[in-house]
Amino acid sequence: MKRRDFLKVSATGAAVAAVASPAIAQSSPEVKWRLTSSFPKSLDTIYGGAEYLSKQVAEMTDNKFQIQVFAAGEVVPGLQALDATSNGTVEMCHTVSYYYVGKDPTFAVFASVPFGLNARQQNSWLYQGGGNELANEFYKKFGVIGFPSGNTGTQMGGWFRKEIKTVADMSGLKMRIGGIAGQVLQKVGVVPQQIAGGDIYPALEKGTIDAAEWVGPYDDEKLGFQKVAKYYYYPGFWEGGPTVHAFANLDKFNALPKNYQSILANAAEATNTWMAARYDMQNPTALKRLVASGTQLRPFSNEILDACLKATNELWGEISAKNADFKKAIDAMQAYRSDQYLWWQVAEYTYDSFMIRSRTRG
Repeated sequence: MKRRDFLKVSATGAAVAAVASPAIAQSSPEVKWRLTSSFPKSLDTIYGGAEYLSKQVAEMTDNKFQIQVFAAGEVVPGLQALDATSNGTVEMCHTVSYYYVGKDPTFAVFASVPFGLNARQQNSWLYQGGGNELANEFYKKFGVIGFPSGNTGTQMGGWFRKEIKTVADMSGLKMRIGGIAGQVLQKVGVVPQQIAGGDIYPALEKGTIDAAEWVGPYDDEKLGFQKVAKYYYYPGFWEGGPTVHAFANLDKFNALPKNYQSILANAAEATNTWMAARYDMQNPTALKRLVASGTQLRPFSNEILDACLKATNELWGEISAKNADFKKAIDAMQAYRSDQYLWWQVAEYTYDSFMIRSRTRG
């Protein structure tokens, strides 16, 4: 190449770099957010979801977009995470929206409601069935935008200090149970208690409550419930597939560059998959350890399940009559559930049932 031609090419390349560099810099600003979790650090999977999300965002932006994660109580108490995000105390939170049914029962529908969707069905509804759009139309009223960011799978029914065989056995029972499920159980005689995860053990140990539900074997073992309650019931019919959400302050989110918005959304989706997979991996071995240490597994009787389903349907009718947002959300979820179980009874349930029978036969 001639010297004159080389100089022309070099000059052109320098000009392109001069134009391109500022454009790239402008599209990748330094952003530092704070995220408050509703969970203690000891619960490495449900709390860990927020750390996983933060790591994904940092890696996808070459550390330009950093989200600092705080455990429950470090900035605000666990059950105030959404409020802190809504009012701008922090930019984000990682929580379960049914914790906020005191504000509006509609919050529960997009996390989990009694006799609702299982985890796969929940993801299908949110991602493909219009659930996310419906959710964020509602969340907008509270100044936040929500992203599914974790799922525990179907949970356990909780720890009880005595056996619960009939509906009558539930009368007067003081039970820690979150969200709208407490209203259902109240209809069958339970006295629901809203207690944050880190406060459940001392309440159960002191006898302030008679029973408590949290998540499932892996987390429950970590919190030590098996030390203060003997009977472990299943299934947690009020949480067939509960979604954990990452909420962002809507104004803060809208102020992000578009690529950062997409990165945050994709990091949340990756977290959703990560959490579900980790719980599915951890729960079987944790359950084995619990049973080996003396935990007594018990299924809820059909009498109890039938009574609770009846109470659930009654409650939906009562709330829907006075809350249009709830009616819109619960009707959409139930319609989706009906079609999903039409399909599941043909393929998924038939296959799983056969494999379970085969396993028990050896």
